[in-house]
Parts: sequence; C-alpha cells; structure tokens
Amino acid sequence: MSAILPRPLTVRCTTLGALRPIAPRGIDLQERNVVHLWFATLKGLLPQATALEALLDDEEITRADRFRFAPDRERFVLGHGLLRSLLGYYLKVDGASLRIPRGPFGKPFLDNTALRFNLSDTKDALVLAVAWDHELGVDIETMTRRADHEAVAHHYFTPDEVALIEGSGIDAKRRFLDLWTRKEAVLKASGVGIMEDLHALRVLDGHNELIIQQEDFLKYAAEVYHVQSLACGPEHLISVATERPMEVRLLSAALESPS
Repeated sequence: MSAILPRPLTVRCTTLGALRPIAPRGIDLQERNVVHLWFATLKGLLPQATALEALLDDEEITRADRFRFAPDRERFVLGHGLLRSLLGYYLKVDGASLRIPRGPFGKPFLDNTALRFNLSDTKDALVLAVAWDHELGVDIETMTRRADHEAVAHHYFTPDEVALIEGSGIDAKRRFLDLWTRKEAVLKASGVGIMEDLHALRVLDGHNELIIQQEDFLKYAAEVYHVQSLACGPEHLISVATERPMEVRLLSAALESPS
C-alpha cells in the first residue's frame, strides 16, 4: 500500500473578539450554516450534577470511575451529561437513550442524523459546538492555566507563531492560548485529534497555506478549514473550526429546553 502524498491545506483564521453568552430561549435549533457554542462553567453546572450523571450510559460511567481525582471525574460527568442533554434537545429524544459511538481516533459521533458536535473542557469550564451537516472541532482554554507557554510554543509552533507570541508582551500567554485552541480545533474537526508535527499547522490571523505530510491527518482532513476565535469573558478562549464559513452563536448552556 503506497504512502499518502503530501498535499496543501488552507486554514483561514478570524478573531471575533469578546462575546457574552446569550440566553438560548427562542433560538432555532434547526438553523443551518450556524454553529451553536454552548458554554458553561463547571461551578454553574454543579447543582445539576445528579441529573446529568443519570443521563450517562454504562460505558461512560466506567470511564468516569477510572479518574483518580474527584475533580477530573466531576468534569467528565458534567461535560458528557450536558452533551447528552443538549443533543437530546436537538433531536427531540431522551438524551440518555442516545448511542454515541467513536471514530477510529476516538471522536464521538451520532449515526443516522446530520447533527454534528464536538465537546471541549478545561479545568473550570466547557464548551459544546453543535451544527447541522458540517463536521467541526472546538477547543477551550482558560487564562488561569499554568503552562510554560514559551517552551511549549518553541516545541509545537511555527517560527512566525513563536515570533508573534514573543512580541506580544504582557499578552503573550493570551496569544499562545489563542493559537493553541486554533490548532486543537482544526485537529478535532478532522477527527484525528492529534498530529505529531504541529509545526506544520500554521494558524495565524488571515489566510494560511500549508503543506501537510502526516498520513492520518491527510486521510481524514478537509482541504480547507475556517477557524473562528473568541474570548468568553476575561478568562476563557474558544476556537471553532469548520469546513466552510459558518456563523457563530455563543449560548449559555442550560438544562431547560431552549424553545
């Protein structure tokens, strides 16, 4: 079997600025060409922890119980319970009844529906991206994350990305996390979720023309990704990647029906 040849990849990145999550009541759950980003802090979801855990299937409970530390288990339960709750709203079914298989690299999906989704969490918050008909990926990071962003940037980022971070002064950490969420969103949109040579994936503002060689990524990735980045309050940064231009709505995640 011959190796997959390197091919071009286009990544178009846009910064949306700061957005405040809006109440979901009245939104059209069936609207096309729109990405719904459901944002929640873990603290805000804690009062519903019991109800959310009740939605999980046996495999998810087993996965949750493997976590060594209680906060990690709690984050998993809240995120996956909210995922089932909101997917149930879109599909008008009981979220607990959904079968959510995983692709070859672990990305969850739904059979027999055009609904696409992707979940991301950080230590104190999570975001669920939902859209019809189009694959997507989302990533969230918090400014309170402790990381040696300079060392990580030199290891995973392109030279021009590193230069941008180093030239950002007091905003260097924010710029690093902005670029990091973009890379993660593209990889998650492809369904691969990881690419060893992140140096090849440039995600600066504007139009990025790349040549990609990683075979798994080439096999599953689209030819073009549109990445939109936004700040949710002072602490959280979110990027969402889609295969075509899409409008983004940032919504406050809640258990009650948004209709």
